[in-house]
Amino acid sequence: MKNKWFKIPALIAAALVLGLASPSLAQEAVAAEPAFDAAATAGEWAYAIDNMFLMFCAVLVLFMQAGFALVESGFNSAKNTVNILFKNLMDLSIGMILYFIIGYGLMYPGDGNGWLAFGQFGIGGNGADVAEAGALTLQVDWLFQVAFAATAATIVSGAVAGRLKFHAYLVYSAVLTAFIYPISGYWKWGGGWLDQMGFYDFAGSLVVHACGGFAALAAAIVLGPRIGRFSKDGKSRAMPGHSLPLATLGVFILLIGWFGFNPGSQLAIVGKDNTEAVMLIAVNTLLAAGAGAVLAMVVTWIMHKKPDLTMAANGVLAGLVGITANCDGVTNVSAIIIGAVAGVLVVFGVKLLDMLKIDDPVGAFPVHGLCGVWGGIATAIFGSYDGCSSQAIGDYGNWVAQITGSIVIPIWAFVTMFILFTILKAIGMLRVSKEEELRGLDIGEHGEEAYNGFQIFTTN
Repeated sequence: MKNKWFKIPALIAAALVLGLASPSLAQEAVAAEPAFDAAATAGEWAYAIDNMFLMFCAVLVLFMQAGFALVESGFNSAKNTVNILFKNLMDLSIGMILYFIIGYGLMYPGDGNGWLAFGQFGIGGNGADVAEAGALTLQVDWLFQVAFAATAATIVSGAVAGRLKFHAYLVYSAVLTAFIYPISGYWKWGGGWLDQMGFYDFAGSLVVHACGGFAALAAAIVLGPRIGRFSKDGKSRAMPGHSLPLATLGVFILLIGWFGFNPGSQLAIVGKDNTEAVMLIAVNTLLAAGAGAVLAMVVTWIMHKKPDLTMAANGVLAGLVGITANCDGVTNVSAIIIGAVAGVLVVFGVKLLDMLKIDDPVGAFPVHGLCGVWGGIATAIFGSYDGCSSQAIGDYGNWVAQITGSIVIPIWAFVTMFILFTILKAIGMLRVSKEEELRGLDIGEHGEEAYNGFQIFTTN
């Protein structure tokens, strides 16, 4: 045993001697080390940072689904909560699969005729060939884009709450994310005819929000109002939501998520110009949201003699939608004005729907449709800031292009979705029965409740 332990230090000593006696081995090891390339290393770091930045922004946009779920369920009856949450879950789940299979290839086909083209099924190659600032993998690009597609789809959920059959909603969601949204998205973001014309929509006031908002309007018109929403003589009856705390929390989540939506659309953060653009975008986003809330509160306070939380909450979202098209190329003061106008528009948009007897429980059309169009027009009015991102320079002020895009995209979404919902109605797939609507879609459609245990049972 003593001999065994004695041999160990002896072996260590021998190894050290051999190492010192053979410097050529150490030299060979050093020679095998690759030469340090500072430029290549800096490029790889910039590449990693930009891709991580976009992935983080994509996650923030995906988190907005939680905000939509809370806003829509909170603004509606408790008996329909499961149905609304389920629709939000499935339009994300179904939408991401279909956007992967076909939607992404329709929206970014590479080459095309400007109107309709298809690139490939799935995502395709890896994207960037060189690791440098501004280069993105196609994987992270798809991740960011699918979050936008899911946002466009989920806008409709609240507008049809309480009366649309679940399977009809799944059909709508599949069609919008696979075809309707990608095609009009290609017209601008995929280099299509609107982009060639000079139309500008930085982060999607029209491409995303107006698309979803006008699809919601089509659905609400074809579907008809909820039972009891309007009296026989046409007067509007309030049908308050079951949880303003949930709805308000949802608005805060959407506000946070918008910092992925707008700043992420710069697609890079490395470099002085990109960093300054991202920070301008973030500040403009917040200012517009606050201005929308304040003006919506003031207008409703004047009209109804009391401040209204639901209108102020929608004012936040209205300001966010209005600034989304132009947040990279307007001054801070302009952002406040854009948000303030959006806050006023959303109030009068809700009043207009009441006059027309169109039932939109969460104000999806006034917030996303009406204010989305305002964002497109505001881009031509206010978009002249010299410090805007390089993507925006030269594209602002094109009134013909802005008005064209602000009309064509809403019409495309409205007409196609009106046709789809009309077909579903004709074949009996659209609206639940009167009994199911009165009882609640949670029980009628799903056989489960969001707030179980509140019934009063009697025993014989």
